[in-house]
Amino acid sequence: MGEKPLPRAERRRRTEGRILGAARDLFAEVGFERTTIRAVARAAEVDPALVMQYFGNKQELFQQAVRVTPAAPTGLDAEEVVEHLLGTLNVKMGELPQGSLAMMRSMLTHPEAAASARRTLGEQIDRLALSLPGEDARLRAALMTMILVGVTVGHQLLELDELRGVSQEEIARALRPALRALGGPEVS
Repeated sequence: MGEKPLPRAERRRRTEGRILGAARDLFAEVGFERTTIRAVARAAEVDPALVMQYFGNKQELFQQAVRVTPAAPTGLDAEEVVEHLLGTLNVKMGELPQGSLAMMRSMLTHPEAAASARRTLGEQIDRLALSLPGEDARLRAALMTMILVGVTVGHQLLELDELRGVSQEEIARALRPALRALGGPEVS
């Protein structure tokens, strides 16, 4: 008895998934400018016209490929925010999703990637600011967030020996006082 063919919607979903996976890999490896629709199609084993049919253009493909849903802490106090941020180091210094790497590699050179990064970081900053005391909570949340972005860029893209040669626990130990200072009410 032969295997039943997949429904059209399922075939389409799988094809879109293959295209997005190939796009994430290429955007992460070579950035937005050097990734082409043809290269994505080749890696996904589809016709370039199909990539365009599903995603419209390279910018739309990029937007879909780098979409990451960030985990959001809510209802935490300032100390819990600091520990949550430090707890994300295992992700930031581990195997990042290809979409995250693609965004980081492209956000400084491509306006669409920069806009997407601003939106994502802005949402994270908004959530953190809700947990911090003081009128300047959003500024301090932005500084806390950007410290971790800097650590991630230094570790993942620049591959700084000083960050790659130490444990996450050691980095957390060194960052904790700075993040606590930014998270506490005495800064305001």
